[in-house]
Amino acid sequence: MKLPPLPTLRAFEAAARRESFLQAATELGMTAAAISQHVKALEDWLGLALFERRPRGVRLTTDGREFGAACSEGLGHIARAAERLTTRKSLACASLACMPSVVTHWLGPRLPRFRAAHPQIQVSIVYPMGAQTPDEAGADLLICHGTRPPARAERILPAATRPTCAPSYLERHGPITTPADLLNQDLLHDATEAAWQSWLAARGIKGLTPSGPLYADFNLLVSSVLSGLGIGLCPTALISDHLAAGTLTVLFDEAADEDKAYWLLSGAALSEPAAILRDWLLAEVAG
Repeated sequence: MKLPPLPTLRAFEAAARRESFLQAATELGMTAAAISQHVKALEDWLGLALFERRPRGVRLTTDGREFGAACSEGLGHIARAAERLTTRKSLACASLACMPSVVTHWLGPRLPRFRAAHPQIQVSIVYPMGAQTPDEAGADLLICHGTRPPARAERILPAATRPTCAPSYLERHGPITTPADLLNQDLLHDATEAAWQSWLAARGIKGLTPSGPLYADFNLLVSSVLSGLGIGLCPTALISDHLAAGTLTVLFDEAADEDKAYWLLSGAALSEPAAILRDWLLAEVAG
């Protein structure tokens, strides 16, 4: 590939874009005479005139206008590619292993605030895959669910669950005023029927638990609750945005799983970006 000398292309592109040797010189930190020499060298290399020289300035020829557009496009591509690579290299990284349900319903809507406050940090979110520590997950931080982990952990959200439904379901099937009314409703189950059985038994409700659909993932369950398909036992803290927006409603204050929570675990030696992410997560919860 035979190319003209790059310095001549750069000088010509600026002169063609501005149609002025003086303005191009100011942009590139050169003299107008140096711009003129570069343009003349490029014209000699091409064997054609790119500018018409006039007493009060210069004007692009037809060939000059065509070649100027091509140079602007090519150098623009190079500049944008260089900027992308430089930006990518300068980004600091922090990784977080987190359950999809927490990302979807709590973390995801809040992440734009972190990105706005810390644009230099790229957050990588990965599946925990059953990991009990950040090291097992191959991440800086880990958010897990359950009773207090044996490792050092900070409680970020309560995991207490309460009977929850969409207003549309309540309009069709209500009123639901006592826990016993739930025996005649469409109860949706997260993995097993055990959670509903335990909640009803704690309220003194005996009898067969309605055998509604079983969902292997909380995201699937809550999407059905949002669609008005039934009532689910949902972690109130995790769906706080839906409750505030009125798209979900809690039927009873009595909760199950009050001994459980969502915990934030940190790796042994956090990098500065990971420490910033950890502190931001704790501040979000405190706020």
